[in-house]
Amino acid sequence: MELHFRYFCRLLSQAFGSEKYASENMGQKKLQRFAEVNTFPNVLQYPENMAGNWKDFFHNQQPITLELACGKGEYAVGLGRLFPDRNFLGVDLKGNRIWVGAKKALQEQLTNVGFLRTQIDRIATYFAPGEVAEIWLTFPDPQLRTSKARKRLTHPKFLRLYQQIMQPGGYIHLKTDSPSLYRFTKWVIDLYDLPVVQDIEDVYASEMVSDVLKIKTHYESLDIAQSNKVHYLQFVLPATPLPDKDDALKLLLLEEEADRRS
Repeated sequence: MELHFRYFCRLLSQAFGSEKYASENMGQKKLQRFAEVNTFPNVLQYPENMAGNWKDFFHNQQPITLELACGKGEYAVGLGRLFPDRNFLGVDLKGNRIWVGAKKALQEQLTNVGFLRTQIDRIATYFAPGEVAEIWLTFPDPQLRTSKARKRLTHPKFLRLYQQIMQPGGYIHLKTDSPSLYRFTKWVIDLYDLPVVQDIEDVYASEMVSDVLKIKTHYESLDIAQSNKVHYLQFVLPATPLPDKDDALKLLLLEEEADRRS
């Protein structure tokens, strides 16, 4: 009995010891990446006086497309490969994640791909009006709680921020595996009369998937929503201010929550 107990204790010690080692190793890896990303010429962290000056960063005046909440920047890098005559900027708060995409862009000499570390709700401070051509939202956090709906990146709160920096008639692209975020965004599109360019309920069910939509992010591979579907929306963000229909949108959300509870 005593031998079994000692063996059990040793197993526990080994298990917790390995977890501690893995945690410490992960922490060191993050610190190394934070230090390295500070040296990357294609990464800016909380910069000042960038509005209207991105031509100096990219050394050209090609159109700029943003990937917001870019994570590891798979779309910024993938689009940069496909469209060398356009500029792509991944935006995220996590420097550890940005390191992955920035490193890959440097290795592949993608001079049209860069990264900006900052909060998305401050995005309008970094660009002049009309400086951004398109915005991609690739597998953003769906913020499933009704109380957090205003944090969804297709909420009118954010669309109004995008309007401040986008060219008139610029495109918003949403790619998500969340049925809730897909449905919510369609509500926004209908409620605010936003022109739809593409609405694909199940991207990979189509026989012809565009090269743009074939790009996969780390989060797509995880299939967190377990919906077995990837949804895609492309819509136009007009130059005219969005109407004040936020209360109507809130009512739709409350009705959905009530139906879910009943």
